[in-house]
Amino acid sequence: MTRLNLVLLLSVVASALYVVHVQAASRHLFVELEQAQAQARALASERQRLEVERRAQATPLRVERLARERLGMRTATPAITQYVAVPAAVASEAQR
Repeated sequence: MTRLNLVLLLSVVASALYVVHVQAASRHLFVELEQAQAQARALASERQRLEVERRAQATPLRVERLARERLGMRTATPAITQYVAVPAAVASEAQR
């Protein structure tokens, strides 16, 4: 009877230690999950901020201003338009 009690006591202690270990692992995984969710929320917020910034950067007025300032481009007017005359021989070949 004493051996049975000793075996039962050891099994209860072992199972209690296992439960404590599982709870600690569960808490650790829950903390990691919370951190991952917080990081996902931060990344989603950053993505939205970058989307707004990208849309602000791509406005037609900004693109036109940058084209004028950085690339030296200007709007086409009849004063700066150059017309290219196609020779008659090339034009007749292109129509065939």
